[in-house]
Amino acid sequence: MPYKPQAEPAKSSYRADVKITDLGDKIGDPVGAAHFPEHILRFRNNRWDQTIGLADLNDAEWIEHFGRFEPLPDNLNPPLALRYHGHQFRNYNPDIGDGRGFLFAQMRDHEDRLMDLATKGSGTTPWSRSGDGKLTLKGGVREILATEMLEALGVDTSKTFSLIETGEELERGDEPSPTRSAVMTRLSHSHIRFGTFQRIAAEQNEKLMHDLAEYCLNHFYGGVKTDDPATELFGNVAAKSAQLAASYMTAGFVHGVLNTDNNNITGESFDYGPWRFTPYWEPGFTAAYFDHQGLYCFARQPEALHWNLAQLASALRLICESDPLVATLEGFPRAYGEAFTEHFCWRLGVESEGFEIDKPLVVAAEQALSTKLVTIDRFFFDWGQYTLPDKKRYEAEEFEIFKEEVAKRTRIRPSDHDYWQSDEPCSMHIEEVENIWDAIAKDNDWQPLTKKVEAIRNMGEALRGL
Repeated sequence: MPYKPQAEPAKSSYRADVKITDLGDKIGDPVGAAHFPEHILRFRNNRWDQTIGLADLNDAEWIEHFGRFEPLPDNLNPPLALRYHGHQFRNYNPDIGDGRGFLFAQMRDHEDRLMDLATKGSGTTPWSRSGDGKLTLKGGVREILATEMLEALGVDTSKTFSLIETGEELERGDEPSPTRSAVMTRLSHSHIRFGTFQRIAAEQNEKLMHDLAEYCLNHFYGGVKTDDPATELFGNVAAKSAQLAASYMTAGFVHGVLNTDNNNITGESFDYGPWRFTPYWEPGFTAAYFDHQGLYCFARQPEALHWNLAQLASALRLICESDPLVATLEGFPRAYGEAFTEHFCWRLGVESEGFEIDKPLVVAAEQALSTKLVTIDRFFFDWGQYTLPDKKRYEAEEFEIFKEEVAKRTRIRPSDHDYWQSDEPCSMHIEEVENIWDAIAKDNDWQPLTKKVEAIRNMGEALRGL
């Protein structure tokens, strides 16, 4: 089935629906937010606030809920810091959980999906260990840029919902310090991680495992349809994870820290730390300065998600047989390949004709891109239009097979959007990120960020054919 991006956001009423409490008191711990000296609203997501009925909040009301964390009507009170374990760089860690955030609220969106509002930088919890539970303002700005860019490129991602500067000075080893502080709220389709299941498996809590599998099926996958919810859930999660891996690759995105506690059970990308976009199709490109072995480098992300699925399967073994889980794992490479060719064709702007027919086109494109004669963004920008791109840029013989293949294809999007009239593609390389932050850090100038978000959203419209 051809890839289709997420539907455009639409206005909806506020409908609180707190389902997480159905799982009992072992899923998380009641917590409160830190008290901050200042509350300066820096970003509110005016695309997605309408989808959960919060667009009519004025700025003062917004700050009350997302800076001081006054509970939303009929919602969680108090918030919950969720419990989980996780493999971090493939080392099992039982001493983690929501250490600087919590689940703040749940509600239905414009598509009747159950959505979570969760925080980052809201203070300490029982899982903070020695951390201060705070977020740097730069970290929040970077997450805005990551989520906006990924959404535009068709990646199923959490949405940066709110960013409020909080007036503290933080000490960090990976940023010039002291540095400014912030509290962020993200909108996600689920706050349940692979590591949530790993913790329950470690505790040998069969009832909670069964309840959680049914919870996820009922609220994220349309209900329980078989008498084996664990196997059923795993099949759904594996399919979504294959799509996530494919979309990362087509976007040229490197998450940086694909630990099992950073994998959402809905296959939605979230929790952005040392992310980067690789300018060129460079398999070994890494995002995290501490990823010395390249475990989560660009080309290994599908493998990382496959490995993480195996850990989820191991946890689910608490309540189901292994054979169907193994069969799903064995089918992941094919599922990823199909998702990759579909997503690649979508970004290229041509109709997908199925894996076997698409494969020669995509392989030829990858081989040509691997020469590093052109950046990923430039390539998709040039060939994403109806008009033929500048031939001089593609004269090298490495592009000949690709040009033959793409000439056979049917175009899927109109060419009259103003994005295609630009001289340069919209990109998000590290130099651009640092320049946007420098304007904020040195001059408190937020215009470069505002303009970049506008440019990204404009590209997203063009790619969706709006």
